[in-house]
Amino acid sequence: MKLVGIAGTVEDKSYNRMLLEFIANHFSGLVDIEILSIDDLPMFDQDNDVTNSGAVQYLNRKISNADGVIIATPEHNHTITAALKSALEWLSFKVHPFSDKPVMIVGASYYEQGSSRAQLNLRQILEAPGVNAIVFPGNEFLLANVKEAFDDNGNLKDEKTVAFLQSNLQKFKKFVKVINSMNKAAGGTDEAAQAEDLDATGKISTTVEGVDMTADDWVEQAAKKVNAVDGKTYVKLDRGLLTVDQLNYFLNSMPIELTYADSNNQFIYYNKMGGKMLAPRTPGQVGDPLSKVHPKRAIRGVKSVIHALRTGKTDMVSMPVPGNGPDKYIMHYYKAMHDEKGEYVGINEFVLDLIPIIKWYLKKTGQKLTADPNNKVDADASASTKDDSSTDADASASVDDDAADTSANVDTDASASVDENDESTTTNDSKGKDDGGSDATASASVEDWD
Repeated sequence: MKLVGIAGTVEDKSYNRMLLEFIANHFSGLVDIEILSIDDLPMFDQDNDVTNSGAVQYLNRKISNADGVIIATPEHNHTITAALKSALEWLSFKVHPFSDKPVMIVGASYYEQGSSRAQLNLRQILEAPGVNAIVFPGNEFLLANVKEAFDDNGNLKDEKTVAFLQSNLQKFKKFVKVINSMNKAAGGTDEAAQAEDLDATGKISTTVEGVDMTADDWVEQAAKKVNAVDGKTYVKLDRGLLTVDQLNYFLNSMPIELTYADSNNQFIYYNKMGGKMLAPRTPGQVGDPLSKVHPKRAIRGVKSVIHALRTGKTDMVSMPVPGNGPDKYIMHYYKAMHDEKGEYVGINEFVLDLIPIIKWYLKKTGQKLTADPNNKVDADASASTKDDSSTDADASASVDDDAADTSANVDTDASASVDENDESTTTNDSKGKDDGGSDATASASVEDWD
């Protein structure tokens, strides 16, 4: 993962630059960070436009090509420095490299506050129209009493501080993967996508009028308004006849979590799975416009996904969620729904953990997961980057230690491929041949489907 770091100062000696250098050096095995300078940028002056200058374009190019950005900000009079503010002005005037770019904020200061007020100020600026960065939420890293924090070699002295910084960086890495996979799957963002009305202020044929969308009891109020049937009343479906109770039993027993958002961008249904949900929903959210069920930082990406589905740019967007590990691999899928005329009628979002399926398949077919030496896999997110580097050793472990050994005599017609396009291999000792006469080998690599 390629990140760039920016120290928000032009001072010759900067503890925030020292902090970035420590991150780049100490965690070089986790991410690749290139530290950029804002020293050569003039103060922002709209009447003296230097957008096309080498200094501005250099930063524009580096930030645009990076997977994410880390900004280390000092605190001057409760705000960021004039130099950093000026740099952000140049990079949001006629060029916009921060648009939809994941950004992590860190900071160091001489006193106990650890640049907390400057970080808050910077977050507001980065989320402003024209900048439109996707700022990493929470997980604030505030380095206080910075004069005593480093040793003579520029290393942080306190082991707990280093461990906390590493935790934040690992979480940010996952955050970057999710945001960038969403941007990629949705084909990026554009002005048309940002016109999506997530407040659901429009009206479609199924909109229930006269009921507050944000009411916690929207379902009950809306059902009463339209005289909705329930209980043992039959509903005629395309290929079946079920009572409302039976339909609820059926949907609630699904091994996947389902959410329906209509074409007016109103959240109108989820199947209540019971227990801990992979993507938690609450009864009070049903009926809300989509702007109410997503955090502000995600709105721009949500609009892009919906617009891509609405316009047919793609039929489905898929992405893993942060926090996946060896025991779970949770995927979110956003599938466009259409009526009998082919008109867009909303989104079927379904969420599932792939690991139980993979475990079952490997056990039944006698396969084991093996590393593909041509893939560089992120052990945290299981996302293959298809480069020529060797695979992370941690990612090569089988997901089921009890799975049958690869020497088992399994059906040679069975395939252990999770992704038909995956090029990784796992050996199968069966001696049979397929119709083309090739060895019955199979692929069992878990791959990021995006």
